[in-house]
Amino acid sequence: MHQQLKKSVSKTLTRFFPLAGRIESNFSIECHDYGAHYTEARIHYTTLFSFLQQPLDLERIQLFLPIESNSPKAVSMPLLLVQLTSFECGGVALGMCMSHKLADAAMMFMFVQDWAAITLGNPPEQLPVINFNAASYFPVKDPASFQLPALTFKRAKCVTKRYLFDATKIASLKAKASSVSVQKPTRTEAITALIWRCAMNASSRLNKGVAKHSVMHHFVNLRRIVEPPISENTLGSLVLYFSTHADQSKIELQDLVAEFRKGIKEFRGREAKRIGGDEAVQVVYEKRKERRELMNKDDTNLFSCTSLCNFNFYEHADFGLGKPIWMTVDSGASLNNNIILSNMREGYGVEAWVTLSEKEMAIFEADPELLSFASSKPSVLVLMDNNQHHHSSLSRL
Repeated sequence: MHQQLKKSVSKTLTRFFPLAGRIESNFSIECHDYGAHYTEARIHYTTLFSFLQQPLDLERIQLFLPIESNSPKAVSMPLLLVQLTSFECGGVALGMCMSHKLADAAMMFMFVQDWAAITLGNPPEQLPVINFNAASYFPVKDPASFQLPALTFKRAKCVTKRYLFDATKIASLKAKASSVSVQKPTRTEAITALIWRCAMNASSRLNKGVAKHSVMHHFVNLRRIVEPPISENTLGSLVLYFSTHADQSKIELQDLVAEFRKGIKEFRGREAKRIGGDEAVQVVYEKRKERRELMNKDDTNLFSCTSLCNFNFYEHADFGLGKPIWMTVDSGASLNNNIILSNMREGYGVEAWVTLSEKEMAIFEADPELLSFASSKPSVLVLMDNNQHHHSSLSRL
């Protein structure tokens, strides 16, 4: 199995050949077939079943990554790093790090999907063609002189917690968040509104009732939203955000969901059309500048949300051992006020990783409204049906 995965990842890398290159002068990729970094590890002290029974934290998850996500080497190392970890029971875990300068979550999922297909014996030439023309959508006349505004993230003592929203709770939350203006909120809208509302309340309580202005940046996949659309198979970091604003007078769930819906509509009608036209680089520059300015404002709390709920990862990551038991992504633990949402393995549930400052998290995690919809400190197996997923099926992470 190990040799098969190693050979198939090499074949997959050939399809995504820029990932075998190196970043040159921070604005181009030198594609001289330098390769990726592949590591094998082994865990002796526990079985996969026992590991998944325990509440998971970021420190334990880092065991399966080939490099710490916050390490400075993550910028200078190869653009793709893979680690295969084996357990004594025969279970395996696959960890990947892919440079966000070249690829985004959509491309990472496509890489895993193709890797799995090739591992199962599918000829690479029969898989969807990868497009490498992303730069043509963002033409820069003189790359050497072009500089995007630098982003300096404020490092703080943050805490990241994992919450699960099952299908029943999500249905109740969506009903509570619905209104005349948004009669059918999405999962992402309802859950993000709840987390944001509880986080704003925590911030207000910590500041003796004085609430800061709050801004949420929702990151979106540009492939699906620009006009005309960009192919789903286009390699690149094709993400941008739309903004919503809130103050303490309007933080009811219905208000926040309505703002989300308004924000994405305005983004589609404004920035997305400009990106599809001839102003793509200008839009990216403006958004980058806006984000930098907000990050440096002491009177503003800037939140970020990434939802991966539209990616059907579990159905397309079978390497011959069946569907993965669990998938998660790096939560950006060093980035304060960060939210990442992803699908649970079965049903309509959602997993949320929430990062806040230590003091705000202490208030946030005790919020009764949050806990009425989400379960905290769960193991990966806590919501799995024991009648369908028994011990012998836990052979992959």
